[in-house]
Parts: sequence; structure tokens; C-alpha cells
Amino acid sequence: MQNPSCLLYGAGDARFEDQPLPVIEDPYDVIIRIAYVGVCGSDVHFWTHGGVKAHVSEEHPVVMGHEASGVVHAVGPGVTNLQPGDPIAIEPGFACRLCSRCKAGTYNLCPQMKFAASPPHSGALSKYYKMPVDCCYRIPPSMNNVFGLDEAVLIEPLAVAVHSVRQVGVRPGDKVVVFGAGTVGLLCAAVAREYGASMITSVDLSRDKLDFAHSIVPNGRLSFSTAIPNQTLSSEENAQCLRGMHRTAHLTESDVPGYDVAVEATGAESCIQMAIYALRVGGSFVQTGLGKRHVNFPISTVSENEITIKGCFRYGPGDFRLALELALMGRISLKTLITKVVPFEGVVDAWETAKRGEGIKTLIRGPGFTDGFDRESTEFA
Repeated sequence: MQNPSCLLYGAGDARFEDQPLPVIEDPYDVIIRIAYVGVCGSDVHFWTHGGVKAHVSEEHPVVMGHEASGVVHAVGPGVTNLQPGDPIAIEPGFACRLCSRCKAGTYNLCPQMKFAASPPHSGALSKYYKMPVDCCYRIPPSMNNVFGLDEAVLIEPLAVAVHSVRQVGVRPGDKVVVFGAGTVGLLCAAVAREYGASMITSVDLSRDKLDFAHSIVPNGRLSFSTAIPNQTLSSEENAQCLRGMHRTAHLTESDVPGYDVAVEATGAESCIQMAIYALRVGGSFVQTGLGKRHVNFPISTVSENEITIKGCFRYGPGDFRLALELALMGRISLKTLITKVVPFEGVVDAWETAKRGEGIKTLIRGPGFTDGFDRESTEFA
């Protein structure tokens, strides 16, 4: 196969096929040799159910994978900032750049967005993949020995976390509660720390994930704690427990009880409710995790307490660049998030590992890729 790819035809139906080699069509096209592809919750949902909003089918399969890194293979004549052999992180979607949303600076809301592995658009689980140059983020040569292409895969979920924290407006001194200690939840906590949060509480049902959270958000200049909800209590009762966790140690008599900011990164109805109830009056909430499309929402509490509600969908201008800078500066450690790397032929194992909730982040190695990729071998035969 010249361009081996993994296509999903339906729930539980993945097939390896040869896809056409991508070709330079636009002056700003970049063809990428894929190094690693990450597995996230949406991949598991596709593998289990065949899709989220749009579904794949026997007639319309799609190449999977949107979290990806790689090495530049070829560039169009208009590309001046990249050359074959450059290692890059890949922003996996590009907008039309012409509509009112793009012109307003919210390109992530573009109705014509072409996002990897979002039907009908193919993803990056191939040997070669093509993206516009402005979706390719070069890793500086000075960092090649300290920041690997495996870590570069995690710039995508880190960009989601950056967008989430920017959307909700975390400020220095804020008390932040983050629901979910998966990849995005952990990274939201880490980014909130960088934005100056003085106290962060991570909430999850998994003790292992919460214990791991301490390596991502180490104690130091901020107070970091973890909590497991009591499943025999209501969401409001659990929220009261959260509000009381640090009352004695962190509140003065003039303070208002509750968190300043709640980041919801699970999509679970109970966590959404808990997040709203855990906020102080005038607090802010951002919905970052995707779950059921219809949930019972405590709208009266939102109104009575004047809670500010924000949505978070992927990432917008500057988010990907800031995520890469945070990683390159060593402010957020991504290497520790990688639990497992499987070969290209082991994609089903990777999806099943994530489905079982094992570890944090599983990666799939690109077809035939080795970490000692030869700069001289980047031309098509």
C-alpha cells in the first residue's frame, strides 16, 4: 500500500485500505507523514456507535483520527515557513475563512469547517495526510531532543483546555473546580493553574485518575485537591460537600462560599448539575465535555445566582499556538499523559483500551513510522 489508512464503516467495523496519495492542489498545502495519532472519547464513540452527530456507513466510510503529529513530506509553492523533514503538531480542522463567523474571529464555529474524521471529512489515520500550512505548527529544532512527536499529539487536547479556560475567564486568585480527570479535564486544571488559579479541585469517580492528577497539577503555590462524589447523594448534596471542603482553610468571614469557576469536562448530567450548584453567586461555568444532547439543567439556580454560562467547542484563534508554547516551555508536562503506544495495525486495541478507561492517553503509531525518521526520505518515490 502507498497510503495505508484505517477506515470506519460502522460501529465495530474498521478496515485497513489503501487510499489515494494526497497531492498539492493549493499553493499553501502541506503533505504530512503521520507520526502518531491519539485516541479520544469521540473516537471511542465512533467505534462503539458509528458516529456522534454524523454517522459513517457502508456507503460513506471515513478515515479515523484527529489528534495527530507528523513530519512535513512536501509543501506547496506558497509555503515559506516549513520544509520537508520539519516535525509538526497538526490542528485538525480548517474553516472557510470567508463567512461571518470566520471574519468575527470565531472560526471554530464556521458552518463549513472541515474537521478531521468528522464525516464526510477524512482523518489522519493514514501514512500521508494533507492540511493547509496554517494548521501546521512547527516544533523548533532546538526542541527536537526534549519534545517528541508523541507529545505533539497532545497539543490538540491541550488547545481545547486553553480554549475552555479562556472562555470561562479564569483569573489570578480564582477558586476552580474541574469535573473529569480524563485528558481534557486534567489539562483544563493544568491550564487554570497557569492562568493564576489559587485553588483547584479535581472531581472524578476514578481514584487512580485523581491520584495521577497530582502529577499534572502539583501542589506548590496553589492549593490542589481531589474529590470523588458520593453516588448515594444528590448532585446538590455533593456540591454542598465540595463547597465546604475548603471553607475553614480558605474563606474569610467576608467571602462568599462556593467556587469562582466550574469547568465541566465529562458531559455527564450529574456533573453538570453539581458544577452549577458548587459555584458561588455570580460564578462562571463552562461546558467543555460532550455527552447526552438533552439533560436536566438547574436553570433556576443559574438565574437566581446570576451564573455566567459559556460553551466550549474545540479551539479558536491563538489557542493552538498558546498550547504549543505552554508545552515547549515545560509549563505543562504532556509526556506523563501517554499511557500506551500501539502499532498502526493495533488501532482496535487502542480504541478498546480507551473504551475500558485504562490509563489516560493511548497513541497509535503512523504506518511504518519510526522515531528516527530520515530527513532524506521525505520525497515520494
